[in-house]
Order: sequence, then structure tokens, then C-alpha cells
Amino acid sequence: MPPEAARPSSLLRALALATHPGPAVAVTTVATLLAVASGTPTGRTALVCAAVLAGQASIGWSNDWLDADRDRAVARSDKPVVQGAVSPSALRGAALGSAALAVVLSLLLGLVPGLLLLLLVASGWAYNAGLKRTIWSGAGYVVGFGALPAGVVAAAPGDAAAPWWLVAAGAALGGAAHLANVAPDLEDDLATGVRGLPHRLGAGVSAVSGAVLLAAASLVLVLGPAGPPTASGWAALALAVPAAVVAGLAGRPGYRRLAFPAVMLLTVLDVVLLLAGGSALS
Repeated sequence: MPPEAARPSSLLRALALATHPGPAVAVTTVATLLAVASGTPTGRTALVCAAVLAGQASIGWSNDWLDADRDRAVARSDKPVVQGAVSPSALRGAALGSAALAVVLSLLLGLVPGLLLLLLVASGWAYNAGLKRTIWSGAGYVVGFGALPAGVVAAAPGDAAAPWWLVAAGAALGGAAHLANVAPDLEDDLATGVRGLPHRLGAGVSAVSGAVLLAAASLVLVLGPAGPPTASGWAALALAVPAAVVAGLAGRPGYRRLAFPAVMLLTVLDVVLLLAGGSALS
């Protein structure tokens, strides 16, 4: 069945899957929890959530739209556009529409937080548009994930600014997420001319580098705040160990698809424990 003839319910399901719902929900959850930890009022927290979700949806849709031909070439049957459930033109419209919505919602939070949150969106679009094919492929993740906590904290009341350790941890987690996210598709990417940083490093070196970044991010989150580490901080470090091990195994074919979920899950858990420990974010 061609995309244009798909039933509305099937099209909506395809569009939902094309947002890359796992990462989109994880990043939105992290942003929302950070807003709560920053003392942001409920209404503005909801606005942060909506703005980040719109931006993440636009990144996912733009990825599947711009990569439609490449995904077809390597028979990516997990992609709705390859299945014929949605057309590239529909993805393009959804991506542009949600990006515009993200701009409006983000700027409603104020110029500084809005621009910082939109830096994450711009980084994702730059990655999809061609940065992924260069040695600077990780820059979009590092910059975007570093800007996310800075934007969320800036949206809090007063003249709040994210502490250095939160931005540094976000950037490190972004680097780990990039290496883990690319791991399952290394061969397909190379077959279609994509040679980002992980492809140049190779599966083994990328996996070890991702594990080191993941461990470093957890250490910074625990040791960065003033005062001795809390019980929840030590718990975060304990959780980081198995996640880092899984990320380190991403160089092996049987483990590649586990690395990215491990990074995302640890990121969410780290923020939950940060919130539970009452660390000051401003």
C-alpha cells in the first residue's frame, strides 16, 4: 500500500515511530526532571517539556526524511518510510512543522533559555543534514546535550545558570550517546558513504571511548556538586558500572543494539538520582 493510501491510524503510528520515540522520550524526560530540580514552576516545566518534545520529534522526522533513500538502499525494514507506511514528503512536512513549533515554544521561555534549547534542535538537524558524514559527527551530540541542561536551568526563575559540572556531564553523555547510537549501523553506513568519527575510529575503539565518556559523565555528576557525594550519588556511580560495561561491548555485533538504550537509561536514572539527592543546579 503506498503511503498516500494508508489509513489515518496507520499513518499516525508510522509518524510516531519515525520520531525515534526511545531517544525522544528519554531526552524529554531528562529535560523535564531537570526543570523540576531547578525549581521551575509547573506551567513553565510543562512548556519546557513541550518545547523539547517538539524539537526531538523534528529531529527524528528529519532524520528519516533525509535518510529515506539511504535507508531504502540498505533495506532498513525497521524504518516506516522503507515499509511504505509514510512518505518522505509527509516526514518533511512533519519535521518542518514540529521545528517551527519548537521555535515558538522555546522562545516563550525567554530569549536565553529558548536559544539554548534550540541549539539542541539545530545540532540534531545539522547532524542529519550531513555532519554525520564528517569527522565532526560527534559535535552535534556534544554541543546539543551540553546546551540542553544549560537551557533548562536558564528557564528557571531568576538569573539561574547551570553549574559547569552539569553542562560537562551533558556533553560527555552526548558523546557517549553518539558512539553508542551509530554502533548498530556501522556497516550500513559505510555501504552508503557515511564516514563519521565512529566509522573512522572503528567499532572497538568507538565502544571503549563511549564507555569512558559514560563513566566520566557519571563521575562528574557525582563529584561535581559542592560537598561530599550523597547516597544517591554513590547509587548513580553503581548504576554506571553495568551501563559502561554494555557500552564497552558495543564493538561486538551481539551487543551493539544494547549500548544506546543503556546510555539513555543511565542518563534518565542519573537525573532521577540527582533530583533525589537535592543537588543545587544553579
